[in-house]
Amino acid sequence: MDKYEVFRSPQVTIYGREAFNQVGKETSLRGKKALIVSDKIMVSLGYVETCIDYLRKENIQIETYTGVNSEPTDQYVEEALSLFKEKNCDVIISLGGGSCIDTAKAIAVLATNGGYIGDYMGVAKYAGNSPVPHIAIPTTAGTGSEVTDATIITNVSNDEKMMIKQPAFMPAVAIVDPLLSMSSPKKVTAATGIDALSHAVEAYLSKKAQPMTDILALSAIKLIVSNIKTVYKNPDDLEAREAMSIGSMYAGMAFSNASVCLVHGMSRPIGAMFHVPHGESNAMLFPAVLEFSKDKCKERLATIGKLFTTHADKMEIHEASNFAVEQIKNLCMHLNIPNLKDWGIKQDDFENVIEKMATDALKSGSPNNNPRIPNQQEIEELYRICYDYQFSGSTVS
Repeated sequence: MDKYEVFRSPQVTIYGREAFNQVGKETSLRGKKALIVSDKIMVSLGYVETCIDYLRKENIQIETYTGVNSEPTDQYVEEALSLFKEKNCDVIISLGGGSCIDTAKAIAVLATNGGYIGDYMGVAKYAGNSPVPHIAIPTTAGTGSEVTDATIITNVSNDEKMMIKQPAFMPAVAIVDPLLSMSSPKKVTAATGIDALSHAVEAYLSKKAQPMTDILALSAIKLIVSNIKTVYKNPDDLEAREAMSIGSMYAGMAFSNASVCLVHGMSRPIGAMFHVPHGESNAMLFPAVLEFSKDKCKERLATIGKLFTTHADKMEIHEASNFAVEQIKNLCMHLNIPNLKDWGIKQDDFENVIEKMATDALKSGSPNNNPRIPNQQEIEELYRICYDYQFSGSTVS
């Protein structure tokens, strides 16, 4: 190594079956009045009430904000932040998917550093003050947001997904309990699983990859590809759920420190423009972007390819790298991942915003980490390819 590397993760990570019951103890170590940031689905599943019960056992006072609906927005952040301040809370608990966790990250930083969340994009404003303690509890195996120092918040005034990454956005505690992911519908299981796989693969292929992230990324890929079909076919398989939860967490740690690449750079504008959930839009783009990139990362893709089968040791690098891309395409097909057209996006509407989406993708900075760095025109063409992409038999030159 010709330079030092930095690796960041939460102060405490608790994972495994029934880890959720530790939320009361961890909260009592950090505050006396908690704001739970969640959504209506978590309320209906009873998870919010269970969380409240755990907190009451530790004599924690509780307020709830359950207004997060799909992708996180600056509006949700402002609403929840106002409640946090009005009720004099001193600790935040996020319970749900990545949207709830990302919203809570923004609140934790703004509560002590002030300003508008968009001020922190591109480190235009640096969060120098310690954030409010944040305990993140994911209920899906996908985003890895519970172990990352990044948040993605949509500016509702211009439909821009603001990618914000600073150390202050890292949760203090991550509680990863696979039992909470058991309620995920098949469609969510598929999309979040491919999302986690894209995190791990992009972390491994990133120009910012480092030895610690390589270990986590490859471990995540192995866990995910070995279990994702099982949890899709049999949602009640707890061992497979547990493997997916750990794999997602490993992938989150990997990409938080190595960064993501072109898939994520292109994915965020699709979510902002057409309200496609983040995991779904990543999955729609993933195989085509790998095909675009593969000639610049054959050796690393070959290593990934060999994780899909025990019979790949004799493959040449070119063969194994192609095998990795084909296996990921097959996974998307097997899990019924739709392309953009099948999602319901009209081609004229899509074409009208391709130029802006490509501009926003480049602006995010993520494409610069890609093994093959694209220009504006190449990203625009990739969007067109992905619009009606077929997950079998397609090739991008």
